[in-house]
Amino acid sequence: MVELPVAAIDRIIRKSGAKRVSESAATALAEVLEERALAIASEAAKLAEHAGRRTVRDVDIRLAAKRI
Repeated sequence: MVELPVAAIDRIIRKSGAKRVSESAATALAEVLEERALAIASEAAKLAEHAGRRTVRDVDIRLAAKRI
């Protein structure tokens, strides 16, 4: 089950230039984005732990996104 709101994903697709968006397209993108977000968050948590921190910071997320 996707936790990202479909309406927000619909807006993202429309901002990219689409005039109409099916609900299944928005759901599919939400699934892909959630999968990538979980991978990035997991890597960021590892980076924070390696740095001796318990808090994930923005720099951890940015570095993890580059590494994934």
